[in-house]
Amino acid sequence: MTDYIPLFPFADYWWFYGLFTLFVLALLALDLGVFHREAHVVGFRESAAWSAVWISLALVFGYGLYQYALHQFPLDPRLAGLDHAALARQTGLEYLTGFLVEKSLSVDNIFVFVVVFGYFAIPPQYQHRVLFFGILGALVFRIIFISLGAVLMQFHWVIWVFGAFLILTGIKLLFAPEKPIEPEKNPVIRLLRRVLPVTPRLEGQRFLLRKDGVLHATPLLVCLVFVELTDIVFAVDSVPAIFALTKEPLVVFTSNVFAILGLRALFFMLAGVMHRFRLLKYGLGLVLVFVGLKMVWLNEAFGGKFPISWSLGIIGGVIGASVLLSLLVPARGGKPAAG
Repeated sequence: MTDYIPLFPFADYWWFYGLFTLFVLALLALDLGVFHREAHVVGFRESAAWSAVWISLALVFGYGLYQYALHQFPLDPRLAGLDHAALARQTGLEYLTGFLVEKSLSVDNIFVFVVVFGYFAIPPQYQHRVLFFGILGALVFRIIFISLGAVLMQFHWVIWVFGAFLILTGIKLLFAPEKPIEPEKNPVIRLLRRVLPVTPRLEGQRFLLRKDGVLHATPLLVCLVFVELTDIVFAVDSVPAIFALTKEPLVVFTSNVFAILGLRALFFMLAGVMHRFRLLKYGLGLVLVFVGLKMVWLNEAFGGKFPISWSLGIIGGVIGASVLLSLLVPARGGKPAAG
């Protein structure tokens, strides 16, 4: 097993992280400040168009990262004597595989968002605002989780811990019964209600409201807090999953961010048909078990690195098969899954 050489060390690529972060913030400002300035119901056609935009941006960035690596790696003296074209190809495939895994796992968030919006009775025209700020917070938490992961992954025992955690999480998805979501029992939500009085009804798209000199939270803020807590829980699964595919924090960060950016559009496109993908959770469970095994066994079995092209094929095949089977195999009771 060869020693790991970081392809994008932070000391040399801090400017890349900075420019990428500014680019993402500009996209978010354009999204909320121009295209979704007024609260409105996001229809299927609009959400499908935005999904195509976000996925296209992610793929264009991935291709650009591959081209950059192809031209930059030969100039890096640390990489002298290595196959630069192979390293660049590996970087591009790791980004693409990471994006696919994060995008697939984010679909699981949508199941929860549907339930949460229903629980808090959030009208469709305000759901985009909640998801926008929820995703803004999610980006901050992902940066924290990825930074911690990059530090911890330097210790070999952490790889075993993360791998075992992913395997157990995947098995839980496969076999454990689903539990109902009860936001009111969440200790953070309880604390929020103690700190701030909550208005009995929505106040337009406002999160906070001052009444008689007293600051009140609206149900929209309570919903937002629960959405943030939900993403933290999902990040605990998704960040180790992508570190199982690549050791490069830059690849982890960029693929994570692009997967999250498209989550809102994906939600509005799929929210009404999520019940049709009843087998998707089993596909996600198998993916988590696979990436966990990759961490604790497969990488070592293949001389330190399980082929990323195989990983991409296995993950894409499992997710695709679970979606296809959901649509083709009748649900229990004999009703067609796609009906």
